[in-house]
Amino acid sequence: MGKVRLIDIAKKVGVSSVTVHNALAGQKGVSEKMRREILKAAEEMGYRQDSGAGKKGQGDGEFRTIGVIISEKYLARYSTYYWKMYQELSLAATEKQCYTAIEVLKKEAERKTMELPRIVQNNSIDGLIIIGEIEKDYVRHLKKKMEKPLVFLDFYDKEIANDAVIADNFQGMYQMTELLFAQGFTEIGFIGTIYATSSIMDRYCGFMKSVLEHRIQVPQEWIIDDRDELGQVGFELPRRLPQAFACNCDLVAGMLITQLKEKGYRIPEDISVTGFDNFLEPGFADMRITTYEINIKAMVKVALDKILKQMKNPERGRRLEIISGRIIWKNSVKMQ
Repeated sequence: MGKVRLIDIAKKVGVSSVTVHNALAGQKGVSEKMRREILKAAEEMGYRQDSGAGKKGQGDGEFRTIGVIISEKYLARYSTYYWKMYQELSLAATEKQCYTAIEVLKKEAERKTMELPRIVQNNSIDGLIIIGEIEKDYVRHLKKKMEKPLVFLDFYDKEIANDAVIADNFQGMYQMTELLFAQGFTEIGFIGTIYATSSIMDRYCGFMKSVLEHRIQVPQEWIIDDRDELGQVGFELPRRLPQAFACNCDLVAGMLITQLKEKGYRIPEDISVTGFDNFLEPGFADMRITTYEINIKAMVKVALDKILKQMKNPERGRRLEIISGRIIWKNSVKMQ
């Protein structure tokens, strides 16, 4: 019989590999009843849990624990999107025989106190992956205090966060805007606070490249901010509306469609809308928004490979990796 994997135990018990991993690792989030059931199944199947210096995983010694940080500011509106990214990362780590330990970075710590995450303070991780953009001053502080390998997922900065994995935000939004032009639209607006994150800025730049190539001038009122300094999402529409909107994410696209319908507009007959990410929160999932799909599985796999390479050799893997996605046609763009 071959080696028993976490996914094998998960299939037998009827849970996810993440749940099996958490149960065997003694982490929170698993009921005692389920933990006992998983442990019993693991024992019956002959599973041998590797740990400590006796582990020969990845060919160089001990079992790895990868810390994951997500800023609290994203969990208000982006909990499901970044939680999905974390779940994919955790599953990929399981297949690499690594544990993951997640911690939420509190707003107070990120903006004021600069308190380090507990998983860093306790020295309980072998490396750290940060999901999403966080305050640059905090990144600088963290890098000064922590000597562990560090990889950024869905955030890049050439000076402080250059060992990173991001989606192809620029080219993706360029393609989405070109899609609108191809359908005959010449009046196109953009929704997204340009300076809020590097991802939104890249998407805006992709939008503007397409617009400039078509020799179109976009009225300033059609470049609409969608969030405040704390990341709270919300926006107001101008009196005069364009024929189509390119939104920086599907959440905003869903909110836009809701507002337009409340004003009596039909989507896409009157106004077309595109999103970005191909991920919608509950309540928007039935809107069928034409979008650019982020390849989350590929992103987390590359991030994981990068941090494992750093663990073996700190000088390896320190560069930006850009992962391409694809256009997903749905029902929010009028076909000409």
